[in-house]
Amino acid sequence: MYSRQIVLDTETTGLNPRLGNRVIEIGCVELVDRKLTGNNFHVYINPERDSEEGALNVHGLTTEFLSDKPKFEEIKDDFLSYIKGAEIIIHNAPFDVGFLNAEFARLELGSFSDYVPHITDTLVQAKELHPGKRNSLDALCDRYEVSNSHRKLHGALLDAELLADVFLAMSRGQNSFAIDIEEEEKPVVVETVFDDAPLGDVAVFLASDADVADHEAILAGLDKDVKGSCLWRQQGNRPANSC
Repeated sequence: MYSRQIVLDTETTGLNPRLGNRVIEIGCVELVDRKLTGNNFHVYINPERDSEEGALNVHGLTTEFLSDKPKFEEIKDDFLSYIKGAEIIIHNAPFDVGFLNAEFARLELGSFSDYVPHITDTLVQAKELHPGKRNSLDALCDRYEVSNSHRKLHGALLDAELLADVFLAMSRGQNSFAIDIEEEEKPVVVETVFDDAPLGDVAVFLASDADVADHEAILAGLDKDVKGSCLWRQQGNRPANSC
């Protein structure tokens, strides 16, 4: 258990850092001994490119708004000083960490995990606590009675503040004697009927490692948009390189 914890969220220009998408906002909330300190970190960043339409619809941060904001290189020292030595708490950590790693790589800074002792993924925790249930940030806010009525668009600091409240509620143990009897959603099984005639030789083409990495980045981005698991993961689909 770390006495200092940082709840972190980012907004980005798109879903995949391998396609040149960038971080445009970082929001962090500090907890010391499980108490909010008010010592938060928040910055908008000029990504030097436009946001993709889907991402813009999520966060609403236009190219014009970001044009006079500092570049990542200009905020890196303050950011690294702020997170140093703290446990980092993120919902769907692979997405945010992947983007931060890409920003660090551009500046030859190594990886994000080099600067912090531990990263906790609250999405993983939520799945363990509530298997088969919706575990998006909005769903967790409803479950733990954290008000998110003021959340119209995604914002890194706002989402970090909501996640901090959810994390504190989720990690303190059962907070009521009520039994959650919500039924697990069952995937729809579609049966396919094949003719008895032989199919002959079937050519099988496996995805390359790069294709698999891109596929995972897209899924992580979809997870980010819904603050939980996208439908593809919920239906138990296999990895892109399986046959």
